[in-house]
Amino acid sequence: MKVYSIRHGIAAERGTYADDEQRPLTNKGIKRTTEVAQRLLELNIKFDLILTSPLIRAYQTTEILHQVSLSTDVEVFSPLKPGGQIKDWLEWLEKWQIDRPNGNLALVGHQPDLSNWAEMLIWGTIKGQMVVKKAGIIGLELPSVGTPIARSTLFLLTSPKWLIC
Repeated sequence: MKVYSIRHGIAAERGTYADDEQRPLTNKGIKRTTEVAQRLLELNIKFDLILTSPLIRAYQTTEILHQVSLSTDVEVFSPLKPGGQIKDWLEWLEKWQIDRPNGNLALVGHQPDLSNWAEMLIWGTIKGQMVVKKAGIIGLELPSVGTPIARSTLFLLTSPKWLIC
């Protein structure tokens, strides 16, 4: 199974909205995220499901991925909010993976959580070494059986600039 962790696109600056959860993508964020989505489509990367943080900037990123036909299925998933716990996602994944052991799953969320989750899946511990830029992607191959913690393989870590150059 492949999991693509996608950080939301460039959003309005912190502090410009009373409620941080309502910060939208900027015009540049929309443009760059659209370019990344179109490039993924050119590379024939599609998702069986996109799980997204409920925050506006992540949901807008997900809408762009959906609009370019990277997936027909989208689900809001609260554990992808900032501070969400990987254990909640692992419980969900265990059930979802039964019918899709070779599926492609996208997670749209935030830093540092996406990187922290990836580090847990690769090394079994958070090292604080992995960084994904806005609209960047981390690609992981998860084992088909057993826990993915400390057993997953990194196959992609890229910035949007690298994807769309």
